[in-house]
Amino acid sequence: MEFIVGMFEGFFANPAKEIWNDPLYFVQNMAGGLMVGILYSLVALGFVLIYKASGVFNFAQPMMAIFGTLGLIFFHDKVLYPALGSGFGLTIVLAIVLAMAMMAILAVLVERLILRPLVNQEEIILFMVTIGLYYFLEGFGETLFNPIANSPVPMEALGIQIGPVFFGDVMFQKVDMTAAGVSAVMVILLALMFQKTPIGRALRAVADDHQAAQSVGIPLSFMWVVVWTFAGAVALVAGVMWGASAGAVDFGMVFVALKALPVLILGGFTSVPGVIVGGLIIGVGERLAEIYWSPYLGDSIETWFAYIIALIILFFRPEGLFGEKLIERI
Repeated sequence: MEFIVGMFEGFFANPAKEIWNDPLYFVQNMAGGLMVGILYSLVALGFVLIYKASGVFNFAQPMMAIFGTLGLIFFHDKVLYPALGSGFGLTIVLAIVLAMAMMAILAVLVERLILRPLVNQEEIILFMVTIGLYYFLEGFGETLFNPIANSPVPMEALGIQIGPVFFGDVMFQKVDMTAAGVSAVMVILLALMFQKTPIGRALRAVADDHQAAQSVGIPLSFMWVVVWTFAGAVALVAGVMWGASAGAVDFGMVFVALKALPVLILGGFTSVPGVIVGGLIIGVGERLAEIYWSPYLGDSIETWFAYIIALIILFFRPEGLFGEKLIERI
């Protein structure tokens, strides 16, 4: 009992910083948590996009983010590369176009080689296939891009500014502000696509029932290529933002990107706005828990706090805060 009381007292009274005596310290960490949460949400958007449109949970989404970003760096930078002698050194516009094309080719290959032979199979089978895709992209990516791993994102060429910006006494990083703006735009565009466009309605029909969608003339293979291409674009943007925030892109980033899984459980697997809210909750929660509860729960609380929140949500609302509630009739 004393341990529990001490843990909650720690949230309001840290030995180093009294929250009531220094409210700016609390607000600053809240702001930092919000920015980290936005980065989680960017990765989670790719998960939601594929699951909402095809019913497939793509475990490989974080690795797609790293794969696409390293491709962008390779096309843009003049780096030493044993296979070709040097990088392409293209302009940033051409590098983005080629990186997007690479993700589109990946989408076509996934549809032709993985999804098409498994049409109408159980969801667990498709999920296991995406785990295999994750490890393939990791191995192939390390072989292809290992010489440029740990390379910085070309932030200046992309127009991403670095350094702090102040709102009153609260400091934000310009990189994080850019990520927030990009996330807002992507959420709006994806929501409009799903609700207002013929492709969006077709994608929702495919997710509801593959056979029924095919019976009314919706080309299942084309829809899967479309949604995986969109997810690849989202992954590329998320990888760029993560790399810019971290300072460099490395395959080890995937373990941080997997924090998108608790965000999905919290916000809901089918809700685009839900993953944004879920990401903000997770980002703020783990930041405050690390600062105010680490004296009682250990310094590694930030690594597991998000998964505890997800576990609690699964007990009380398995579909997430904004997910569609499933009603089964017997």
